[in-house]
Amino acid sequence: MYDPIEICKATQAQVCREKLRKYYRIARGGKWYGGIATADCCGCQLRCIFCWSGKPRDHPEAVGRFYSPQDVFHALIHCAKKCRYRQLRISGNEPTLAKEHLLEILELVDQTSYSFILETNGLLIDEDYADSLKQFRNLHVRVSIKGSNPEEFALLTLAKPEYFHYQVNALRHLYGAGVSCHPAVMLSMTPKQNLQKFKMELKNISAALADDLEEEYIFLYPHVVKRLKRHRLKPLIAYTPDGIPEQLI
Repeated sequence: MYDPIEICKATQAQVCREKLRKYYRIARGGKWYGGIATADCCGCQLRCIFCWSGKPRDHPEAVGRFYSPQDVFHALIHCAKKCRYRQLRISGNEPTLAKEHLLEILELVDQTSYSFILETNGLLIDEDYADSLKQFRNLHVRVSIKGSNPEEFALLTLAKPEYFHYQVNALRHLYGAGVSCHPAVMLSMTPKQNLQKFKMELKNISAALADDLEEEYIFLYPHVVKRLKRHRLKPLIAYTPDGIPEQLI
């Protein structure tokens, strides 16, 4: 099992240059959240078996190009206006790796009426990071938690199980700082009894977080199926790329 913080440092060296950040695609439209303009960044410190990102995650040095916060902001705004969206996001990998880059984008967004949804695995959101985010009025944070406990986290990410608690603590730090947030939890490997235990853990932070829990499930893209078979894992619940439920792979 690997240490995500060690991978984080190596990945940051490849995708961050002061306030510049590497992206493999910017300004695409999408149906998520009812319609949102998206920039797709390179690099993540996790190696989740269900992740749909390939080369941009595993070999960020080989794809994409560097953009300034202003480049990304203007591309997102252009896409949003063209598609008549009111929401913006950075997705594809882990946006929080480039903190100064992200904060500058959020400052620009706060000068508009658009909303920004920060999708993150939460591993880097400590008290200081949460404190930096609380100043932004147009921000909502979606913390994507990998499984409902340390064992499921390790199964899904192949990382050391203790880093599951970093994700839960991210919610604790964000909620404590007054940052709008909610948890999204990958539940394809989660028995019902484990989900109930996890909801109780969330309630210890806030009943609202437990009520707002968003369920995530594996989508069976061909490369994801290959990863699952390689690790001899069979989801309890998964979906085809068309959104059709599948019990077996």
